[in-house]
Amino acid sequence: MIDIRAAIGVGFCLCCLMGCTAQKTALHQGGLWAPGVDTRKEAIDPLVTGHRLMAAGQYELALDSFTRAGLVHGLNGEVLSSLGSANLALGRLGQAEDLLRQSVAKAPDWPEALNNLGVVLMEQGKYPEAEQYLRRAVAFDNGESDAIRENLRVALANLDADSHNDQQEQPYQLIQNGGGSYLLKRTP
Repeated sequence: MIDIRAAIGVGFCLCCLMGCTAQKTALHQGGLWAPGVDTRKEAIDPLVTGHRLMAAGQYELALDSFTRAGLVHGLNGEVLSSLGSANLALGRLGQAEDLLRQSVAKAPDWPEALNNLGVVLMEQGKYPEAEQYLRRAVAFDNGESDAIRENLRVALANLDADSHNDQQEQPYQLIQNGGGSYLLKRTP
């Protein structure tokens, strides 16, 4: 024979479970639950997202996105250059220099990485080395980029001023161009 108490207990548990399921379904349909992840759609490339965030001036978020891109693509030249550019925009010149040097080592003929490394070196007052990297950037770019040519001109002017012991400080402003490259402009 079946124990009446046990049967009532099992029946009560089943009713509670059915009530919880019905309540969860009602809440889900009412919009109180967050939507699930649609795994059928393709995710946006974190490099693209990072470049969009850089253009919007959201450098910390761009740095996070470029870090995620490193997980997706590996630490290739483009990811390292992007990380270095984000650090450059944040004023972290030492970190930017390290990352951009790694990027140039992996992609020695990429003009944007060479240009950005030259900009970082100019920001640190290392004009002779900056001039070398910017010359290479102009050569690999075939002189097509106005920003890279302008950066080389600024480096040569600073190198010339440095060689004449003319230590007048020229205030410069760092301006981001498209494609993740930067330009130093003299402020009026």
